[in-house]
Amino acid sequence: MNIKILLASLLLVPASLSAGGPGELHIITTGDVHGSYFDRPYVGSKVKTSLMSVKYYVDSLRAAVGPENVVLIDAGDVLQGDNASYYYNYVATSEPHVWPRMAAYMGYDVCVIGNHDIETGHPVYDRVRRELEGGHGIPWLAGNAMKDDGTPCYPEYALLRKGGRKVLVLGFNNANISGWLSPELWSGATYVSLVPLVQRRVDALRKRLRPDAVVVAIHSGTGDGDGKSLESQGLDIFNKLKGVDLLVTAHDHRPAAIEKPACCLVNGGARAGYVGHAVLSFGRCGKVKSRHAEVVRLDKFKVDKEMSGKFDPEFQAVKAFTLRPVGELEAPLRMREAYTGMCGYIDLLHTVQLGASGANISIAAPLTFNGYVPAGRLVFNDMFTIYPYENQLFVLKLKGREILNLLEYSYDHWICTPGEHVLNIANAPDPRTGAKRWSFVHRSYNFDSAAGINYTVDVTRPAGSRVSIESLADGSAFNMEGEYTVAMTSYRANGGGSLLTEGAGIPQDELSSRVVARYPEIRNLIYDFIQEHGTVGPGLTGCRSVLGAWRFVPESVVDPLMKQDMELVF
Repeated sequence: MNIKILLASLLLVPASLSAGGPGELHIITTGDVHGSYFDRPYVGSKVKTSLMSVKYYVDSLRAAVGPENVVLIDAGDVLQGDNASYYYNYVATSEPHVWPRMAAYMGYDVCVIGNHDIETGHPVYDRVRRELEGGHGIPWLAGNAMKDDGTPCYPEYALLRKGGRKVLVLGFNNANISGWLSPELWSGATYVSLVPLVQRRVDALRKRLRPDAVVVAIHSGTGDGDGKSLESQGLDIFNKLKGVDLLVTAHDHRPAAIEKPACCLVNGGARAGYVGHAVLSFGRCGKVKSRHAEVVRLDKFKVDKEMSGKFDPEFQAVKAFTLRPVGELEAPLRMREAYTGMCGYIDLLHTVQLGASGANISIAAPLTFNGYVPAGRLVFNDMFTIYPYENQLFVLKLKGREILNLLEYSYDHWICTPGEHVLNIANAPDPRTGAKRWSFVHRSYNFDSAAGINYTVDVTRPAGSRVSIESLADGSAFNMEGEYTVAMTSYRANGGGSLLTEGAGIPQDELSSRVVARYPEIRNLIYDFIQEHGTVGPGLTGCRSVLGAWRFVPESVVDPLMKQDMELVF
């Protein structure tokens, strides 16, 4: 198997397309757009890639090979992650959502539903589906979302007519929905594993529809192909897949292209920074004779100007909304400080979670990898840096030992026993964060710390025995067999990151019974907190009798290695 990532420069007519003609079908894929609709920021003047970059690229291709020979597919997670998606999801609900209109303008043939699309909630994604399918005729696929009777809740395929050929496109959402999201968000559907479902449905539809080419688009990560990850089943499927010319993966934000003689795989990365590009070449008999896949890096300075102008009113509406004043920040928030110990950013999250819920203990992680909010006036745009996701606040009942085990699991992924390093990092790029060299081995949004207790993390001790809980924040005893209310995100409460299941040892099917309270989205709670107090600073969010304290020990070992590792990562 030849595995490669090709990052081609964007030209008016890319070199790889210069031989295009009626014998070729070009398939362009996006995925994990996460609200990157507009080519301009809401604050400042920094240019960024967006759907308008994609439109420029696709139209260049259509001009080169003919629009009848181009298929445009989105592989999911387009409705959450940016001010624009938030605004049209929850604020401008009385007007048509901007995403279906953009999808129609760009000429998408097929779209797939992703887990973050479902996380927006039924009112949002049901509305988007009506507009996308009913208003613009673009199918939104999720063939593994099953009703109680075993039939799909959404279309599972689209049969396209392109260049005189029948192109069958099957689409599937991530199979791990129930491991992340609250049941009310995906009510009416059960999301089943893509193995062996994809092959079974391909076989049945090929037999019935007799297509000339078959594409499968899944909102699932490429993965390792070891069958161990329900959320990243790409290679699990690809290694045994038959009767499919192209497999499109997404979800993990990792651009990739893999080729085999009978099939190829492409993952177009995230936030419209790349697109996947596959070419199917047909022989005289009308059958696919060869397949090629690559990942193309888009040029942020080459955008579709007409599209930018057409959707400028929508951009201006989002900008005006997100520049509304919120309050004042006494000291800057530097998200990277969360990896070294307690900091103002995580203190703010803990203070809000404890104050809103009245829970005994709060669990939180840095959700913006390297964000920065300067001191001074806060606007609503800053809320997306402080808290980028639409997670609700949940309160669960946990035993003291379960809290300890959860923290052990978190720090075992966060740090390593000191040698050359103390942070668990590797000399490898990470497209999820933009790191060119050194990066965390595990995902930093699962690096949970706790507030409401006093504890230390001894980096010299073996994994599983590093955390020592001394007391509750008020100085009273912490009981390993006692029960405590613990505030955390809905993502964590439903098993996200495996900190509750593998860490605390709570069975997945038991998690819902542990939930004792649910609150609104955490970003909204932070907004309300700042609005209430007007000015936010360490004096308000750093109360040790409420938050407690924790630190890495021994300092003589930690401090020099931590300084070195942070310089490598950042």
